[in-house]
Amino acid sequence: MAYEQILYEKSGNILTITLNRPDRMNAFTQVMRDELIDAFDAADADDEVRAIIVTGAGKAFCAGADLGEGKNTFNYEARGLKTEGVVHRDGGGQVTLRMFQSKKPIIGAINGAAVGIGITMTLPMDVRLVSDQAKIGFVFSKRGIVPEACSSWFLPRLVGISQATEWVYSGRVFSPEEAKEGGLVKEVCAADELLARAQELAQSFADQTSAVSVALSRQMLWRMLGASHPMEAHKVDSRGIFYMGQSPDVAEGVQSFLEKRPAEFTMRPSQDMPPYYPWWEEPKFE
Repeated sequence: MAYEQILYEKSGNILTITLNRPDRMNAFTQVMRDELIDAFDAADADDEVRAIIVTGAGKAFCAGADLGEGKNTFNYEARGLKTEGVVHRDGGGQVTLRMFQSKKPIIGAINGAAVGIGITMTLPMDVRLVSDQAKIGFVFSKRGIVPEACSSWFLPRLVGISQATEWVYSGRVFSPEEAKEGGLVKEVCAADELLARAQELAQSFADQTSAVSVALSRQMLWRMLGASHPMEAHKVDSRGIFYMGQSPDVAEGVQSFLEKRPAEFTMRPSQDMPPYYPWWEEPKFE
């Protein structure tokens, strides 16, 4: 797929996806939604990709939804779009749900302004790094709308309910330092060092690790956030230990450790995921 509003660039085993509307501060559109979903589909199908970085072109990461339609931006009837008999789905939520399903670790390199969907799209990313020049805001109450992109599920789990409510209710824009203090981002980086730090972190996920182990671990950690009892984790852990214990990757991992040499893992997420994967039933949108 040829992309219009994102860049898809591989360097070795690291993929960088860049939101690429710098003249509009990378404001989110339906085109960008579709391209991001396609990009994550492509990344999961490509065994060369071991980790993904998402960043923005120009000075902004993403300034939120494109408000080019003015006061009717979110009013589909006023824009003459069909609404009768149509089940509307939030586009940001479609993107974050696809990120949630990813087999590859995702790092957000938030290089500038990130408000509205510009910050909520980062919540299912595994690690967020932020430039010291960025501004962040869950600005929905300032626009008279509600949180989207499944952020009412992700945000309290990441930062706790008290911090989440304060940021969302006030709708205020806050600093990178406050984002770090509140647990939203891992590190605040100098603007000219942000991407290099993201690449360093991404490489640490890829070097000397089993791609299938990382893929399974990612889904185990994220999905257990919503589990009702630790027994749910015990069930999945047990299946994973049993299956992977017989696998070539575990044999190589143990042998390479004993021989004090770098491991050469061969299993591929595109074809070697265990027969019990996925162990969940994906909910339907109703």
